[in-house]
Amino acid sequence: MYLLLVLLALLTYIASAILGRRGKPPGPLGFPILGYLPFIDPKKPYLTLSRLAEQYGSIYSLRMGQVNAVVITDPDLLRDTLKRDEFTGRAPLYITHGIMGGHGIICAEGNLWRDQRRLSTEWLRKMGMTKFGSPRASLEARIVAGVNELLQDLKNESGKVFAFDPAPFIHHILGNLMNDLVFGLTYERNDEIWRYLQNLQEEGVKHIGISMAVNFLPFLRHLPSSKRIIEFLLNGKAKTHKIYDSIIEERRRILLRSTRVEVNELGNDCILSNFVQETRRREVSNRPELAFCTDVQLRHLLADLFGAGVDTTFTTFRWLILFLSLNKEVQQKLRRELSSQLHSEPTLNDIEVLPYLRACIAEAQRLRTVVPLGIPHGTVSDTTIAGYKIPKQTMVIPMLWTIHMNAKLWSDPERFNPEHFLDDSGQFNAPNYFMPFQTGKRMCLGDELARMILHLYTARLFWHFELDILEEPPDMAGVCGITLTPPHYEIIFKEDLLK
Repeated sequence: MYLLLVLLALLTYIASAILGRRGKPPGPLGFPILGYLPFIDPKKPYLTLSRLAEQYGSIYSLRMGQVNAVVITDPDLLRDTLKRDEFTGRAPLYITHGIMGGHGIICAEGNLWRDQRRLSTEWLRKMGMTKFGSPRASLEARIVAGVNELLQDLKNESGKVFAFDPAPFIHHILGNLMNDLVFGLTYERNDEIWRYLQNLQEEGVKHIGISMAVNFLPFLRHLPSSKRIIEFLLNGKAKTHKIYDSIIEERRRILLRSTRVEVNELGNDCILSNFVQETRRREVSNRPELAFCTDVQLRHLLADLFGAGVDTTFTTFRWLILFLSLNKEVQQKLRRELSSQLHSEPTLNDIEVLPYLRACIAEAQRLRTVVPLGIPHGTVSDTTIAGYKIPKQTMVIPMLWTIHMNAKLWSDPERFNPEHFLDDSGQFNAPNYFMPFQTGKRMCLGDELARMILHLYTARLFWHFELDILEEPPDMAGVCGITLTPPHYEIIFKEDLLK
């Protein structure tokens, strides 16, 4: 009798699932309640979803717990989809809606997202995230100051030990650059608060990736293993926001005591100052957009801009160092280009005459896509993709990993080969299926800043050093959290100043 009931329930589920797919993209069925979650490799979900694309095509659907998902692996279809307003929402996940509450800019939707993205983009441009002009020169000087400090740190450390992991030095310098741009402050290396924030960022990125199932089945957060992770994230959020509150209040006091000229200067120096001033303008004019400038929103916005700015660029630079250390011929070709084209240390004005440098950076971004699953979007209304019906609140996964590792698009995609980004005349050429910063209306708003940082850090590092690796890491796949981070490795830094 019980067996009959179970069989009947299973048949009912299968029939309902098949009927529910009418007009929707094809895809695997999965289990009741759990959907396809049990079949997804939690450590390498991008490989599972890539294999499904081989079976079901460049657009397919699957249910992940309580969430309907559509996966897109065709670059042209992805570009066409993500430029549309219907796809500017965020997927209904526990992290974005339950923990972050839809605040900040990464998790925000609708008018809040539009307002905060417009403001953040405007502020970053005022601070120098442009392709030309005096603000760009000012931002370059801020980046170079950090690069020079990093180079000195690496020289000092290489004089003490034969080989070492450069990650802590890079994290400190790059993190302080973002501290400067977002909060208007920097920390000493051993500052207790700074060490806590660095550790929280590293562990938080891993834990959010590990807790993937909770995103789709929120009741799992009550299980002991998931509960510890969620408590870590919630406690970390609370402690971080408490630190932010003290920084915010101090910045408000500074602006309040400053003259009008000083306020205008301070308003251009960091995101926090710009936000405080914009809030005051909206208060004075009693604008309805004041509702978007709450302290809760400010805390989440600061965390998003800092975290996204540090983690993705830090991870990309670490992968690049690893690949160039393992591929000595490529490294030597890069250093020959620097030596032949430049007469002094590289600047942003030199980028156009350094196509191989740009190709090396792009190849690292391709071969180890920092966010292999992309940042999932959500549909804000019923819509269609390629003729298929896509209901409201569907999660749309832009499978950047699959696109960047597609053998039909890239020759020998598993090999680090900067020639992927050079045309027949040796000039840099990025095809339209290369999407390191995603695409569409919600693509990374700090893409130009990331390019500036990666170009200056990479060019100046290899202007000063030849790199070798102590031994190749046993697992080059990396560790997948929100980002795909490289394994631990130790580098031999040989000071060899060009020119």
